[in-house]
Amino acid sequence: MRITATAAAAMLGGALVLGLTASPAAQAAPADAGGCATDAFGIAGKYGEFVLGDDVHSPDAEGAVAVGGNADFRGGFSAANELSAAEVDALPGRAALVVRGDLVNDGSVTAVMKGDAVVGGKVRDRAVELHSGTFRQDARLIDFDAEFAKLRAYSSALAAEPVTGGADVRLDGAKLTLEGGNATRNVFGVTADQLEQAKDIYLKVPAGATAIVNVSGDTYDMAKAGTTGFFLSGGQDYVLDDKLQSASEGKVRARLLWNFPEARTLTKSSRAAWPGSVLAPRAHLELGTAAPVNGSVWVASLHGSGGAETHHFPFSGCLPETGKTPSATPTPSGTPETAPPVDSTPSASATPPSEGGAPSGDSSRPATAAPPPSDSTAPGTGGGDLASTGSSGTVPLVIGTVVVLAAGTGLVVAARRRSKRA
Repeated sequence: MRITATAAAAMLGGALVLGLTASPAAQAAPADAGGCATDAFGIAGKYGEFVLGDDVHSPDAEGAVAVGGNADFRGGFSAANELSAAEVDALPGRAALVVRGDLVNDGSVTAVMKGDAVVGGKVRDRAVELHSGTFRQDARLIDFDAEFAKLRAYSSALAAEPVTGGADVRLDGAKLTLEGGNATRNVFGVTADQLEQAKDIYLKVPAGATAIVNVSGDTYDMAKAGTTGFFLSGGQDYVLDDKLQSASEGKVRARLLWNFPEARTLTKSSRAAWPGSVLAPRAHLELGTAAPVNGSVWVASLHGSGGAETHHFPFSGCLPETGKTPSATPTPSGTPETAPPVDSTPSASATPPSEGGAPSGDSSRPATAAPPPSDSTAPGTGGGDLASTGSSGTVPLVIGTVVVLAAGTGLVVAARRRSKRA
C-alpha cells in the first residue's frame, strides 16, 4: 500500500498527540487517591493499650494490652473481654496481654479473658488467670522500641498534613466546635491551649469520614476547663458520646484520631468519656479515676484506675500514606534523654521513658537509652514525599518523542522518493 507524505505526516502527528497526552494522565493521580493506609499503626493498632514504658492500671481494658515496661495491676485487672476471635488470631502470638518487664499484682486477680498472656520478667505474686489461652515467658515477642520509633515518625507526619479546606475550628467561650465537610478525611489543627479552654467539645463530620485532630503543645489537662462532654455528629444531631451511645452508630468515633506529636503529659481528669483513639507516643497519659477512653491509646506510659478504662472501639479510619520518615521532634531543653531505671516494682505514678529507652527482660538492671530515630527513610515507604509531582515520567517522554520524530521524518522522505520515481 502506497503511503503519501500527507498521510505519513498525519500519522506522525497522531503519535505525538498520544505520546504527549497519555503518559501525563497516568501520572496525575495523587498518591493516595481512592485509597487509605489500612495498617498505619502496625502491631500497635491491634492493641487497645500500647505502652512503651510502665502501665499502672485497674480495673480493666476491654481490648488487648501490650506493655513495654512493667505492669502494675495491684488493684485487679482484666483484659481482652471484647475481642472477637479474628482479632485474637491477628495478635502477635495470639497474645492479648504482653508485658516485657515484670507483672506485679500482689495477690490481686489479673485475668486475660481471650487469647494468651506473655510476660518477659517475673509475675508477682499471683499467676495470671487465663480463660481461653495459655501463658508463656518471652521478652522479645514485640520490639517496643522499633514500634514506637514508627509511631513517633507517623505522628509527626500526620501533624505535617495540611488542614482540610473548609475545616472549621471555632472557640466560642467555653465551647469548642470542629466541623468538616469532606466525605473521606478531615484534618483539623488546634492548640492544647484551645482544648484546655473548652468545657464542651463538639465535632461534626460526615458519617463514615475520618477526622484527624492534630494538637500542638507539650501538655494537655482537661481539668483546666473542667471538660464535661464530647459531642459528636455524623451530619445529624449532636450526641454526647458514651459507651452505649454515639453518633451515627459509632461511625464517627471509630474514625476519630487525636494526635499529640509533641505532648509529654496528657491528663484526662474528667468524668466525660473521651471518644476516639489517642496517639501520643512521647507522652505519659494520666487517665485519672473517672471516665473511659472510647478508643485505643498509644502512649509512652499510663496510669489510671476506677472508671478510667479503655473501651474496645478500634480505630478504623482512612489515614494518608506517609513518605519520607520525618525527623524526631527535638527533646525540649531540660528534659533528660536517658531512660529511667527500671525498678522491679512499678511505682504508682509512672513517668514517661525516653524516646528510645525501655526495659529489657532483666528488670534488675537499669535500661540504657537507645539513640533517637534518624532521618533515614522508613522501610517500605519508598523514600518519596506524600504525593508525586509526575516529573519522573518527563525524561522517558522526551526520549520517546525524539524517536517518534526521527522515525516519522524518515517515513516522509521515503514516501517522497517513491512518489518521484513513480
